[in-house]
Amino acid sequence: MKLSRAALTLALLAMTQTSFAGADKADSEAWEALVREYGKPNASVEKTEPPVTDDEAIRAGSWDVLASKYENRYAAPDGKTVLSPDVLASWWDVFGDKTLTDLIQDALLNNRDLRAARGKVLEARAALGISRSAALPWLDNTDNWTDNKSSENSEGRGARAEVTRLAIDASWEIDIFGGQRESINAAGADLEATHAALHASWVALSSEVALNYLSLRTLHERLNIAATNLALQEETLTMLSSMYDAGLCDSLALNQARYTVENTRASIPPIKTSVENVMNVLAILTGQAPGSLEESLSERQPLPKANMSMLVGIPAEGLRRRPDIRAAERALAAQISRRKSAEKDLLPKFFLMGSIGLESLSGGSLFSSDSYGFSFGPRITIPIFHGGAIRKNIQIQTAREDQLLASYEGAVLNAVAEVRNALASSTQEIDRNKSLRSGAEAAEAALSVAYDKYRNGLVDFNNVISAQTALLSMEDQLIVSEGQMTSNIVRVFKALGGGWNPLAEGEPVARKTE
Repeated sequence: MKLSRAALTLALLAMTQTSFAGADKADSEAWEALVREYGKPNASVEKTEPPVTDDEAIRAGSWDVLASKYENRYAAPDGKTVLSPDVLASWWDVFGDKTLTDLIQDALLNNRDLRAARGKVLEARAALGISRSAALPWLDNTDNWTDNKSSENSEGRGARAEVTRLAIDASWEIDIFGGQRESINAAGADLEATHAALHASWVALSSEVALNYLSLRTLHERLNIAATNLALQEETLTMLSSMYDAGLCDSLALNQARYTVENTRASIPPIKTSVENVMNVLAILTGQAPGSLEESLSERQPLPKANMSMLVGIPAEGLRRRPDIRAAERALAAQISRRKSAEKDLLPKFFLMGSIGLESLSGGSLFSSDSYGFSFGPRITIPIFHGGAIRKNIQIQTAREDQLLASYEGAVLNAVAEVRNALASSTQEIDRNKSLRSGAEAAEAALSVAYDKYRNGLVDFNNVISAQTALLSMEDQLIVSEGQMTSNIVRVFKALGGGWNPLAEGEPVARKTE
């Protein structure tokens, strides 16, 4: 099938051959060692490019077209990339928060969904082994004993015979036209796609842990702001109560102060509920029982910060690191090989058949030299009529190829959109944060002036209430914005596929079969 549609300019990234073999260690010790070294640069990584086949030629050069259409508004002045692969691999280190790093490491070790993804990798590896074994000679031991008696009315006239056979049978399909080779390539691409899906799980998991952790720290800051304002409002209420008892103010000002205090106090329980919910989510993400993180996370800590200038110099090339894009590409590559394998079913198949063993009509003479026998010879099968089943299968595989091609194109387009959206959110939130900071400073100054004027009898207490409410609102919005700015950096890292790094442990999991 010719894949000549215009959308191919956005499809099929050039394959990046990296070693995935260390990602699916079955035993927990190897997996823990892998995670502890996770994201660290490995100088021994050997990157090799596979041979280019006809279908891979479609993919070659297509990334340059996509990159040329990617509007990079954040190019570094010197043209260098600030976000290097090593920074992306362990992006959480840029926040300098040990608690965040520990939570992500625990999640990579213990998360149940990640464990299931590792199981899928082992399954795909075993499937690749089955495909490879089909290209090798098969040996079977065939032993049987039969007691036969022919019909009285047949040619044997009721003759009876006991046949004993001990033999080894061999069969081997000579893959002249490459049908089995394509099946092996398909299984290898499936394994690479499963590895990429595992890495995509790493990316999603690390970012999810970070976003929930930042949400927790933001909630803690909101609690602190609410508590601080509540204490200030309670002081005002106490002062007004004394003034009311002395007849220096009326009940209106007192009740205004009272409902302001109660309104602020009522805002605290929902925040505490959110804190509990977020801590339970973090416990589940790290594979622990809900409630187990309360001791380590209940204490208020400052919101982690990161240098926003690191978002400068993000090229379209960074999208190559996204494992979900590689997973979609390898799934398409596997289906291309399956379609090729289906087409080979129209061609003859060649086999070498053989058998060697002992056969005798009498069990007592089975091990004599005269019982030895063998057979050997080629066999050719040529499909003549299968009711159109072979061609229908080719159509099925071709249709699946079209589906995966469309899915891959969508993955590439979505990746570009996610990066642009994340970058736009980051820059716009910076502007919003500046306005909120100025507003909070103005609200604090307004509250101070309102207090002075009320004490001097120049304004009524309603001005003080309005200023207190405005200050609480502006400070709450400001801290939410601070958390959003940091969360947006995490989303940029996620959109770029940050959170995993190719590790060189053993040979690449699948190589193209020549």
